[in-house]
Amino acid sequence: MKNQSGFFLFRYFLIKTQNNNDLYNYFGHLFTLYLIIYLFLVRFWQLFYYFSIVKIVLIIISIPKQTSMKKLSLQNTIPFFLLLIVAIAAIFVPSLPAFDDAGKYSAADITWMLVSTALVFLMTPALAFFYGGMVHRKNILSTMMKSMVATGVVSVVWVVVGYSLCFGDTIGGFIGNPTTHFMFKGVVSGAPWSLAPTIPLSLFALFQLMFAIITPGLVVGAVAERIRFASYTLFIILFSLLVYAPIAHWTWHPEGFLFKMGALDFAGGTVVHISAGCAALAGALVLKRRQSHIEQQEVPPANIPYVLIGTGLLWFGWFGFNAGSAVGAGGLAVSAFATTNTAAAAAGLSWMFFDVLRGKKPSVLGFCIGAVVGLVAITPAAGFVAIPQSIFIGFTAAIISNLAAHYKSKSSLDDTLDVFPCHGVGGMVGMLMTGIFATKTVNSVGADGLLYGNASFFFIQVKALLIVVAYSFIVSFLIFKFINLVLPMRVSTEDEALGLDATQHNEKYGRRPELA
Repeated sequence: MKNQSGFFLFRYFLIKTQNNNDLYNYFGHLFTLYLIIYLFLVRFWQLFYYFSIVKIVLIIISIPKQTSMKKLSLQNTIPFFLLLIVAIAAIFVPSLPAFDDAGKYSAADITWMLVSTALVFLMTPALAFFYGGMVHRKNILSTMMKSMVATGVVSVVWVVVGYSLCFGDTIGGFIGNPTTHFMFKGVVSGAPWSLAPTIPLSLFALFQLMFAIITPGLVVGAVAERIRFASYTLFIILFSLLVYAPIAHWTWHPEGFLFKMGALDFAGGTVVHISAGCAALAGALVLKRRQSHIEQQEVPPANIPYVLIGTGLLWFGWFGFNAGSAVGAGGLAVSAFATTNTAAAAAGLSWMFFDVLRGKKPSVLGFCIGAVVGLVAITPAAGFVAIPQSIFIGFTAAIISNLAAHYKSKSSLDDTLDVFPCHGVGGMVGMLMTGIFATKTVNSVGADGLLYGNASFFFIQVKALLIVVAYSFIVSFLIFKFINLVLPMRVSTEDEALGLDATQHNEKYGRRPELA
């Protein structure tokens, strides 16, 4: 009514002053100014709201005119709308003050954990380089993208429900309650994690996020050069919720049943590497063989320097992966740092020298792959074994994974980049070695292993290993089968021949794409 009264008041003055040009012009300008203020200030947000809605609708329903573009389908629009729903829901999450008992925190521990979190994040683009350099030139970008997209997908899933499933209030020791930290509820304002009392809970949650990001990224190597991008994105979500989250809860939550059973996994031998390796095996079985594998064509690595760069960055990031798992800047972090470097060095040399014994020449790929296997194997043991024993762990893991990759190459299994022999088998070797060489001298909250007369702990490690292998393989196999029913997982034979860079992303690598 107030706005209407103002309108009629201006109309009255305009009528009364029609015979006076000066007054008429004056009130005319004043009336125009009034309309501008009313429309663009009073109604600004309402206009912006309606304009935004209309604009979004026009974008969604518009059909591209270019003949090279396909019409929008349901599978193309669902991801956008799911993200839109999450984004809108996030608006209504209340903001709470940070946990106020800052006297419990250690500045040194916070600093080290911030650095470690960044180092572990670096491992995902490093993995993209590592994998991208080993595939065919026409599939470099698609392979790298599938690893990198996990940084986006898992980060959102983690804030919404992923962290809560891993570290929320336990439900029977099997999974966390999804409502405990839904939308990061209580993470910033909550007390520190019981096993990391000197750093904020939010920092612990971010550190753990980086592990969740890289795990589905590892699986890419087994299904590279033939899997659709949309299908793999859906796999990342389902794997994170149904495989990674339960295993992380079992292993790292104080109420998790593997944790209470006494199984030790310092930084992710089971949670990350065995789960990813078994998922890779399941994916390779479901997607079957590439045409080049059937025809026994040799696929030359596209860019070996990429592999070398990726290995160096992975090695560098792994210091945060393992030493950061001490969740503090202390002697245990230093010990884990040292065992990580030593095992990687021994494994790289072991793989390369073992190749020479088998009649091959020492190669860049051999050393790089061996070093990564050593990093995988030391992961569950890094904070439980002494530095000298890490040499044996790296040396042995490299030989076993080398033989596993060799025998796989003689079979019909098409694990493109040997993810199962390197990460799956390497993680298994690491868990068993933890059961042998773990000692309370290094970590008082750990256990003494078989070498120190504690056979029962070794068998606990074996039991935990078998449980994780069985669960991760079966559930991952079912996930791949389910996705294949909903979305075709494999690209067509023609798209596979042309390369996934062009057919899935409309991009090509290098200045001379015709060489692809």
